[in-house]
Amino acid sequence: MKTWLRRNLFRTWWDGVLTILFSGLATWAMYAVGRFVAITGRWEIIDVNLKLLLVGRFPQESLWVLHGLVVATSFWMAAALGGPSQILHTRAIQLRETVRRFGLLITVGVLLVLLAGIRESAGLILAIVAAIAVGRQLKNWRRQVAGFRKIPALIWHVVLASVPLLLLIMTLRIANVKLWGGFLINFYIAVLSILLCFPLGVLLALGRRSSFPIVRLVCATYIEVVRGAPLFVLLLLSGVALDFFLPPQVGPGPVFRAVTVFTLFTAAYLAEIIRGGLQSIPKGQTEAGRALGLGAVKIIFLVTLPQALRNVIPAQIGQLISLFKDTTLAGAALSIVEMLKVSEAITKQDAFVGQGYIYEVLAFAGLLFWVGSFVMSRESQRVEKKLGVGQR
Repeated sequence: MKTWLRRNLFRTWWDGVLTILFSGLATWAMYAVGRFVAITGRWEIIDVNLKLLLVGRFPQESLWVLHGLVVATSFWMAAALGGPSQILHTRAIQLRETVRRFGLLITVGVLLVLLAGIRESAGLILAIVAAIAVGRQLKNWRRQVAGFRKIPALIWHVVLASVPLLLLIMTLRIANVKLWGGFLINFYIAVLSILLCFPLGVLLALGRRSSFPIVRLVCATYIEVVRGAPLFVLLLLSGVALDFFLPPQVGPGPVFRAVTVFTLFTAAYLAEIIRGGLQSIPKGQTEAGRALGLGAVKIIFLVTLPQALRNVIPAQIGQLISLFKDTTLAGAALSIVEMLKVSEAITKQDAFVGQGYIYEVLAFAGLLFWVGSFVMSRESQRVEKKLGVGQR
């Protein structure tokens, strides 16, 4: 221990001074945050307005669909993504791996349960735990049962994701999107935009490297124009400019406009990231594909593109995390009642107006966004390690 401290923290007198200085600052910051969370923070505003912050004005009688969506998503994550990659792990290692990957999500879930009330959330908690247990068991059966092992991975994941997808569609049909709000609308916009922008970004990157001049010119022009415009300006234009060309009766709603702008904007950035990945692939890979008799399309989709996407995983995830956080701009630009809009509105309620509750609501909103971003970052690091990114 002494050797490690001397080598890493007190190698020279200057390192020792910096270590002591920043240790004091870190201790003071931890004390200030802990005191705010445990003593001075007035969290009754979060307790009273928890539903508004999470789901907005979503109908109370239809919340069971959202609960079902959460349970189905927990099942899908446990069956498709959760758990260690090997069967021979001991229970202790499995538990440690689960806590390392999902401990933060579990902690936030427990916090939300305590705020909502244990009695009111008991059924949802039991359903989530049961879904995770069944999902884990199903994943073990896929490794052990010969019939499950024969199912292609694509079909397996599509079948598992079909239930959450159907519940999401059902949610859209039961409650109008205009009634959605809070963190739910941020999450919905982010997920839809991520699913749509990735394939568009891949096509734009391939188009910019195309041998056809017109395709290359169109893709390059689109990428440079979109990347050169501020996201907030594009959101404002989507909310104002369309009204000059389309009557309000047939114009798309604000959520649709937000998803469209986030998709088109992020796709342009992803295209440049993926293009950089394609340029990092040696020409010998393409020549090897030609030597094997592969056509140009097969070389791209079987040889160069998978390696390019693997090489730029950190940059892609960084851009998607930025998209997730930028969904808060939709409230200011398009008047969507997302989480920051709700956070600002609840401080103006009669019981809390003029009392400085903005710090508590912003801390709660920041916590949810930080947890989502951190989990995405850690999962990307896990994928990088699994695929050997950066290793030779």
